[in-house]
Amino acid sequence: MSSLALGIVGLPNVGKSTLFQALTRMQVPAENYPFCTIDPNVGIVEVPDRRLDRLWEAVVPARERMVPTTVEFVDIAGLVEGASQGEGLGNQFLARIRETDAVVHIIRCFHDPEVAHPYERADPLRDREVVERELIMADREVVEGRMERIAKKAASGEKEARQELVLLQRLLERMERGEPARREDPGQAEEGLLRSYNLLTAKPVLYVANIGEEDLEGGSEAAEELTEAVRASEPGARTIALCAQIEAEVAQLPDEEQAAYLEAMGLEQSGLVRLIQTGYGLLGLVTFFTIGEEEVRAWTVRQGATAPEAAGKVHSDFQEGFIRADAISFEAFTGFASLKEARAAGKLRSEGRDYVVRDGDILFFHART
Repeated sequence: MSSLALGIVGLPNVGKSTLFQALTRMQVPAENYPFCTIDPNVGIVEVPDRRLDRLWEAVVPARERMVPTTVEFVDIAGLVEGASQGEGLGNQFLARIRETDAVVHIIRCFHDPEVAHPYERADPLRDREVVERELIMADREVVEGRMERIAKKAASGEKEARQELVLLQRLLERMERGEPARREDPGQAEEGLLRSYNLLTAKPVLYVANIGEEDLEGGSEAAEELTEAVRASEPGARTIALCAQIEAEVAQLPDEEQAAYLEAMGLEQSGLVRLIQTGYGLLGLVTFFTIGEEEVRAWTVRQGATAPEAAGKVHSDFQEGFIRADAISFEAFTGFASLKEARAAGKLRSEGRDYVVRDGDILFFHART
């Protein structure tokens, strides 16, 4: 099971499939015509983490197995105006996106007359609005369907149904104004209900400005305009700029050649690394590590997770029988040649049930069996 699932949406021919292919190294269609992605593409990607590499080098378990955490990417057919009424193909697969943790909205910020565009020319702000509107319309159908199902219960005086109907009416009014569900500020009693609807526009969103190779050095005015628009309208959203074509070229190279290629292009990191890091920040995720006799492994939990909750990621019995966790930060560990040396120096802390896991923690769980 992946620690993070990201659904990729956007208009046709914005570079979705090209980026998906680069991220997952899967050979998927990426042709110059609308709807070349027919069925949803799903790929599991290992999360690059130099800290895990360092731990593996220092510890080298008996079976020499290193297990990174993973991200699942889901790519569907491009959405077009009218998708909510059946135009195009993308709307058929939105249910698959509903299962993800966040939405990655790819927006074309490059101009290439040889690559078709549904509106002849890319306009990042308009294109963003077109896709957002279709997602809102798809969510509106969900809300209206739910309202129909509980209307009789609410009319009969059922308290919970009446309370839910109030939330649904607010959501419907918001959508009629063209606003996404993520702008709703639910009360504590409503949070669970809102999550249960699995609304597309309630999910956190990461905008990816797909720029041209010529914009890598000097920057892209279109990407900057998009970033400013997102910052003004959605303070909680994130925006990154990358060149999907370059990322696809990098992905085809052997691992040992990728760093040199990126450096030659003036890039410090691959788009995959930046996208995943931004996704983790968007969702408030942190990584901790475990070291056992057979493996060194990375795990992902939400910010604010306690030590017992982290233990539950490893095994449910560890959470139920939790006693304590021995912990050392990755930064503290790097001052030693090995874990044995760090332990001998007394650098491992003993933490109890209330300990909040920090990014980079190395944890050893003690539990009743």
